[in-house]
Amino acid sequence: MIVRVWERVVRMGVGDRVVVATDHSEIANALHAVGADVVMTSPDCGSGTERVAEVARLPEFARYEAFVNVQGDEPYIGADCVRAAAEMVTSGRFPLGTSAAVAEDEIFDRPTVVKVVVGVDGRALYFSRAPIPFLRDAADALARAPLTLQHIGVYAYSREALDRWLALPVHPLEEVERLEQLRPLAHGIPMGVAVVHDRPEAGIDTEDDLQRANARWAAFAQEHSLT
Repeated sequence: MIVRVWERVVRMGVGDRVVVATDHSEIANALHAVGADVVMTSPDCGSGTERVAEVARLPEFARYEAFVNVQGDEPYIGADCVRAAAEMVTSGRFPLGTSAAVAEDEIFDRPTVVKVVVGVDGRALYFSRAPIPFLRDAADALARAPLTLQHIGVYAYSREALDRWLALPVHPLEEVERLEQLRPLAHGIPMGVAVVHDRPEAGIDTEDDLQRANARWAAFAQEHSLT
């Protein structure tokens, strides 16, 4: 699956360089076999952001000022999602960026799907596995519909913001929700959210998700003539 994600990201043409960061030799070997650029990182990394930061600190990446983290458990993420998140940072609007898509009400019953609420300036106000924004009165259902945003697992960072993120202590909100992006928010580092039309399938968190993803990939690869 990670090879498929790498292939998709390379075809997007969003970044100057596509690197896979992993601490697993089997993954590294599979990627080396297809010519991927791989960096082995510490098994002590507790999040994707920590893994990205470890790569960013290497001398060969010193000239790069912006980094994008496309997570391996999001095999169907689209180029628009990645590009929009990156532009939140490269445009200078925000030190951190991510993406979200307008979704249906059914996501409120799924704690594996992360929701986000966004301010008028595009800044993330909060991420949660809970149903946010909460519908107190049924009469407001139509008003909530365009505010129903599914977070998409991609992050963009300026180098300075990446360093600040990793220097911060773990916040209780991050621990309770098991959402790493709550750490910078809780400490006052703004994160821009690009709302895109390309809503991917949910990420891979369970064995059932993996079976569903493999079936979906077979259809996707045939449709797009991918290997």
